[in-house]
Amino acid sequence: MQHELIARPAMTVAKLTLQAGETVTCEVGAMVAMNTGFQVETTSKTRGGGGGIRKGLKRMFSGESFFLNHFTATQPNQMLMIGPSMLGDVVSYPLTGGSLVVQGSSWMASDTGVEIDTTWQGLGKALLSGESIFWVKCSGTGDVLINSFGAIHEIEVNGEYVVDTGHIVAFEDTLQFSMGKAGSSWIGSFLGGEGLVCKFKGQGKLYCQSHNPPSFGKLLGPKLRPR
Repeated sequence: MQHELIARPAMTVAKLTLQAGETVTCEVGAMVAMNTGFQVETTSKTRGGGGGIRKGLKRMFSGESFFLNHFTATQPNQMLMIGPSMLGDVVSYPLTGGSLVVQGSSWMASDTGVEIDTTWQGLGKALLSGESIFWVKCSGTGDVLINSFGAIHEIEVNGEYVVDTGHIVAFEDTLQFSMGKAGSSWIGSFLGGEGLVCKFKGQGKLYCQSHNPPSFGKLLGPKLRPR
């Protein structure tokens, strides 16, 4: 599978080119357009994997869909366009072993060699960070496409790094994070508008998004007319 990212970083879509017999697994609803030489299969299982209903239910807890769409090219040089549900960026992560932990709703597509599962981040972290209790865990070999709200910024962490809550997109499983205050005191942290932050430790890649969906929702909500 070859891919090209178009209109980065504000309104990114991914243009995928597949040869006959190649398959890509996508989030339900991600398809924008495609050639006619595709066979589309919708199932709760990853391609060639197991789990079925159990894994589908686990994905729902992480913010993803119960079903997955598998696009298989039946002819050479077939083009598939996919895009995220929110305005933002898309990046490709080459998975060659280990795991990539992705926040709920940010996984968009991956090769068939990538296993899509769900991991538990802990109730305390979820309540304090504003993120889901469950995260998507991608393991195996192949490309993973992740999306964001706003632009994606990649950081090579070697030691410690601090991210404001709600801005995490994905991180390698060699990193661990804990919750803490932004400043030297709790009062100063909250008066400064930062409050709680996520403190990462270890060595690995971290992906952050420039915008925060919950904060945007709070700003936009009062301006919407009631139905």
